[in-house]
This record gives sequence, structure tokens and C-alpha cells, in this order.
Amino acid sequence: MSTPRRNGRVIVYTGDGKGKTTAAFGLALRAVGRGMNVAILQFVKSPERTYGEQLALRRLGVEVRQLGAGFTWTKTPDIHREALRHAWALAKQYIHSGRYDLIVLDELNNALAIDRFPIHDIVSVEEVLEVIRTRPPALHLVITGRSARLELIAAADIVTEMALIKHDYEQGTKAMKGIEF
Repeated sequence: MSTPRRNGRVIVYTGDGKGKTTAAFGLALRAVGRGMNVAILQFVKSPERTYGEQLALRRLGVEVRQLGAGFTWTKTPDIHREALRHAWALAKQYIHSGRYDLIVLDELNNALAIDRFPIHDIVSVEEVLEVIRTRPPALHLVITGRSARLELIAAADIVTEMALIKHDYEQGTKAMKGIEF
């Protein structure tokens, strides 16, 4: 059986530097400008907070959904596991729906790297690779977050690593509205 010919790319933004989500959202903005249907699913960010990029993209008609429970140390493992279970199930629905040209899976790498509690029974790198293989051929997937798995990097068409050179967090500066959120 032959594999369907693909023109949809898998793009990974990873690394310890700032700019992974910003790059993905910039790409989403470019796609919207070209008339593409775009959805953004955020695996760690919580719907309890608002983010500037979410507000701006929603004004342009882009569906942006925060599906996480926040940082792993802010809630119980059960709450995080349930949020991740819901997020991954929804992501698979979006990916296989055929409705989108580009889907951003923001901070999926972070979710796959969770080691404070088990998550592999909810989402594993093998399952993510299978979804990548079986997605609609024209669908572009953008996956962000620190600690991208080597298997995911190998499966991607484009990988960019953001390297931290300097950040004022190191001097105790707090996150700034309009810059970090």
C-alpha cells in the first residue's frame, strides 16, 4: 500500500529560548493572511487566564483554545492528567476533521516531557507519530515546546531550536504583559 503524497509540513519549534509560541503564532497569522483555516490548541496554558496572542487571533477568527491546567506544580496530577486526556482527544479530532489547513499544538513537547506523574497512558510519542503519519496529506502541523523528543524531531520537516542567550528572568524580572503573555 502506498503512502499518500504529502504537501503538509510538520514544523517543530523547541529549545530553552523565548519565542517558540511566538514563532508558531506568527506562522498562524501568515496562514490566515493567505486564507487558510487555522486552529491553535494549547496543551499547558489554562483557560483560567487570558493571553494577548489569544485575544488578537480570536479577533481574526482563529480558534485558540487553552486546554491545560497550567504549570504542573500548580494543581494535582489528576487534574493535569484529565486536562491532557481532553486536550489530546480534541487534538486528534481537529487533526482528522479535514477542516483545517494548519493546526498549532502549542506546548505539546512540554506535555510529552512531563515526568512529575505518568502521562504515557494518555499520550505517548508513538501515538503522536502515528497521528502525524495519518493526518490529512495537506495539513500543516506546528508543534512547540521545550524538550522536543528526538523521534518527533526526526519526523518533522522543519525544526528550529530557540537558544537562550540572555533573559531578564535571570535577574528576577517578572513576566511582562504584551511581551510574555
